[in-house]
Amino acid sequence: MRSTAGSTTPTGTVTRPEPADRVRRFTTAERWVHRTTGCLMLVCLVSAACLYLGPLAQLVGRRHLTVTLHEWSGISLPLPFLLGLFSPAFRADLRRLNRFAAYDRQWLRAVRSRRTSPEARPAGKFNAGQKLYAGWIAGAVLVMTFTGLLMWRTGLLPFISRTSAIFVHDLLAWVITFVVLGHLRKALEDPEARLGMRTGYVSRSWARRHHARWLGEERPEAVPDRATEP
Repeated sequence: MRSTAGSTTPTGTVTRPEPADRVRRFTTAERWVHRTTGCLMLVCLVSAACLYLGPLAQLVGRRHLTVTLHEWSGISLPLPFLLGLFSPAFRADLRRLNRFAAYDRQWLRAVRSRRTSPEARPAGKFNAGQKLYAGWIAGAVLVMTFTGLLMWRTGLLPFISRTSAIFVHDLLAWVITFVVLGHLRKALEDPEARLGMRTGYVSRSWARRHHARWLGEERPEAVPDRATEP
């Protein structure tokens, strides 16, 4: 049932329809993979800062607890991705992210020349920047997990010194911090993209403006009515 003003059920619940001009961008499984990975990454970065920076370490204290949080959140980082592989939609998006087309190179050229029109920056479900970010962060997480294990379990690979593992781990941690901050800044600049990750749906006008090729190739599901409390 759809109406402009909404309707009242016998129980007193007001049913407010979602706007008709919306398309589905992410499934529940995909959104949970993103949220869980983001939470684990945040715990990793915050706990690392509390261990690495003296003033924060003194303020927080409880070093053993902080170390435990850092170790287990780091080891758990790949788990949301692995569980997400059970979702067909997640696997389909991985295939999209792994495919770099000619129009992605056009998107990168437009970014370098500061052209912002939709025609200058064609994109499928993910633009070239998102594809590069996803590939880079996936590789960085693997390296961080590997070097973290070498630091945690000394002697796991005797031919790699713990000092080398610490150097790579610390250096890459700083790079990840700046890259993730850049990712968050871009997200803050685009409320519609955040809405898509929060609810799973985006407006057709936004999709047409930023991901026209995806909108053309997909037949997104209609947004269902939802019951909300008054």
